[in-house]
Amino acid sequence: MHAIRLHTFGPAENLTYEQTEDPVPGPGQVRIAVRAAGVHLLDTALREGQQGPAPRPTTLPTIPGREVAGTVESLGEGVAGLWLGKRAVAHLGFAPGGYAELAVTDVDRVHEIPGNLDFAQAVAMIGTGRTTMGIVQFAELGPDSVAVIPAAAGGIGTLLVQYAKNAGATVVGLAGGPSKTARVQANGADLAVDYKDSAWPGKVRAFLGGRPATVVFDGVGGDIARASVALLGDRGRGRHIVFGWSGEGIRDGRPYLVEGVSEQVLGPVMAQRAGGPNPLRTLELRALTEAAAGRLTPAVQRFPLTEAATAHRALETRGTTGKVVLEP
Repeated sequence: MHAIRLHTFGPAENLTYEQTEDPVPGPGQVRIAVRAAGVHLLDTALREGQQGPAPRPTTLPTIPGREVAGTVESLGEGVAGLWLGKRAVAHLGFAPGGYAELAVTDVDRVHEIPGNLDFAQAVAMIGTGRTTMGIVQFAELGPDSVAVIPAAAGGIGTLLVQYAKNAGATVVGLAGGPSKTARVQANGADLAVDYKDSAWPGKVRAFLGGRPATVVFDGVGGDIARASVALLGDRGRGRHIVFGWSGEGIRDGRPYLVEGVSEQVLGPVMAQRAGGPNPLRTLELRALTEAAAGRLTPAVQRFPLTEAATAHRALETRGTTGKVVLEP
């Protein structure tokens, strides 16, 4: 098969497209002929050898990527034959291998793709959608809510705008540049503002007419988070839900937090709130169900598998909109 391999930690150019051995499914595993592989900002940190909020690869070379969708084309021992030929999507966990034409994973991680979703949309929901479902557990949204969403043109931001609007909230979406703010407006936000314009907080206050924000969904951090939190009402009445801090450097792990207002909801915190014997799978099912029902529609930006390095550079420079997906 062909795959993207990383032989040395470093810049995006270190991602190389090459031929390598086909993976073989072990007991309880399936092999998926990959049609779409998800790319995450965290992948760029791991590519550089940074720890980030997840373990970096322990051995090189490695095939990055932890989200895949495609067709099940081979079964390991003990896997029910009904899986063969199914359109399937899976989050591979901390075992990489997604940037490839073939990927192997435990059948317990696999979901059948609802018929109305294509492979790229399914990948977006199994990763970005799962995270979105985890984030919204921490906010009780309704007609009285005012949600401020930085990076509203991104993969998670796009889904948060839709989810908040479905709940009846007033939604303020922040994005960088006129093309992105236009996408946020088209996605249903009540107000879309360009955070590159230093006057943006005043524009939000004028639009709200003195009404405070009730929640900030923050995956950016930095100055944008500081200005967003200043839009909240009194402590105890406004919530700053932190699920990332790309504006301050995800590699350094320095979120912007305000005591009594901010709550970090990454990883185990989301899982604990979801509950059940397999909370991450529960969140994945919720995400796929919302997409299948048409209540959430992921935004996807597609790159050929051969252009993985280009996709990484675009993510690092905030040159993408929606979920970034590689297609073999």
